[in-house]
Amino acid sequence: MALVLIVEDEEQVRVLAESYLREQGHRTLSAGTKDTADGVDVLFADIGLRDDIQGGLHLAKEAVERHPRLKVLYATGQSVTDGMRAMFVDGSAVLEKPYTVEQLQASFTVHFGINAQPPKPTDKAATGGGADSGYVSV
Repeated sequence: MALVLIVEDEEQVRVLAESYLREQGHRTLSAGTKDTADGVDVLFADIGLRDDIQGGLHLAKEAVERHPRLKVLYATGQSVTDGMRAMFVDGSAVLEKPYTVEQLQASFTVHFGINAQPPKPTDKAATGGGADSGYVSV
């Protein structure tokens, strides 16, 4: 199980990713714009954030500088070019939109070696019902 910060400006995509990751037993924080959080295991960021076409790339770089063990999963609706890939932080992975829940799951298990167990219905902390759930204020 991991604590995942999702930074995605498309609300439907953010809600779907958050819902799926919670079903898999991960704890999630989400934001519609740039933000970071201490204790986060994985940053899941859209490459282009609103007015900044490379906002997610910049966010990931800054976050990894502060938290070197942070894993980064990018999402993008654009074709990934070699130039774009050169800007990725080391050890990161990328999902091209639209992606499936299977591809999202594989990113965690294959790329990051993170497996999750779906939470028990009564475990509020694991399902995101604790104080660290919901949207990060930005």
